[in-house]
Amino acid sequence: MQQLLKEREILPLLNDKPWEERRKELFDILCEYAYGYTPKAPEEVRSKIIYEDKNAYAGKVFEQHIEISFDTPGGEYSFPIKMFIPFAAEKPPVLLHLAFRPEVPDRYVPAEEICDHGYALVVVCYQDITPDSYFGDFSAGLAAKYIKDNQRRPDEWGKIGMWAFGASRVIDYLVTRDDLDKNEISVIGHSRLGKTALWCAAQDARVYCVMANNAGYCGASLSKNSGKERIDMFLEVGSYDWFCPRFTEFNHRDNEKPYDQHFLLALIAPRYIYVASAEDDFAADPTGELLSCIAANDAYKLYGKNGVCNADKLPPVGTKLHDGEIGYHLRAGSHFLSRYDWLSFMEFLDEKRND
Repeated sequence: MQQLLKEREILPLLNDKPWEERRKELFDILCEYAYGYTPKAPEEVRSKIIYEDKNAYAGKVFEQHIEISFDTPGGEYSFPIKMFIPFAAEKPPVLLHLAFRPEVPDRYVPAEEICDHGYALVVVCYQDITPDSYFGDFSAGLAAKYIKDNQRRPDEWGKIGMWAFGASRVIDYLVTRDDLDKNEISVIGHSRLGKTALWCAAQDARVYCVMANNAGYCGASLSKNSGKERIDMFLEVGSYDWFCPRFTEFNHRDNEKPYDQHFLLALIAPRYIYVASAEDDFAADPTGELLSCIAANDAYKLYGKNGVCNADKLPPVGTKLHDGEIGYHLRAGSHFLSRYDWLSFMEFLDEKRND
């Protein structure tokens, strides 16, 4: 793996500056060239119960649907979340899932099984935060409250930043609840929402653990010299607006970017990260995802932590690397958030709680 890191021409994570100063540099680089700068958080988040069921899943679960709202430069904005709290666990830890669709359960979210494992599940559909409408359309949702006439500064935030901002507003609400463990709020996302979960955790220190499933380019995977996804692919399908405008300046110059994804993982240190790869997910680049974890280890060592352990090669399918603060697994199959992934995430959290 060390030889592969050399071949990727990995950018140095540390320099001779104190870590907190270097950390600020890394953060500013990612804001400037990848995700854009996030506006200031609102002073308060308000909540309203819109549905309750105290007999969900055969009486095992308290289900609530909550509307949260907050002020923006363009006026008030609100979106719904769904909560599933197991009665069998007192102040359960929370899994905040950034979801592609509002239905629960669905093929991505085994809600009953999650609650049976003693975790509270909170689901927010990313489209309710701001629509994933592509090709620079910021005319609806939260985007319309901040972006006027679809015109952005070169370093102004994109939709990943907006979805991450929405996730933090959910956390604003969750930490006010006395029936949840506010010290163990983990954020989970798949694909573009895995990228979002990582960016949320990099900015919000209240995130206990972030789980990024098949997050790929500008998520968990090293992108320089990868031969996988490229900026021109985002331009072709219109998803360049997930990022700040300056992101596109490196079209056909991907290897010249002044950052790579180990910068992002390092910002989360010393908190927990779980990166999940799939054997056949070539675009997300499982090798690049593990290499990024390894490259972030230097930041964890500054805190006396290990990062990812036993990662001298890409592990066999079905192997889980759970010994360090960065967890990793490679499963069979392709680009999907599976039951195997959910169970592995909870297994990792259980092990850390019992360490």
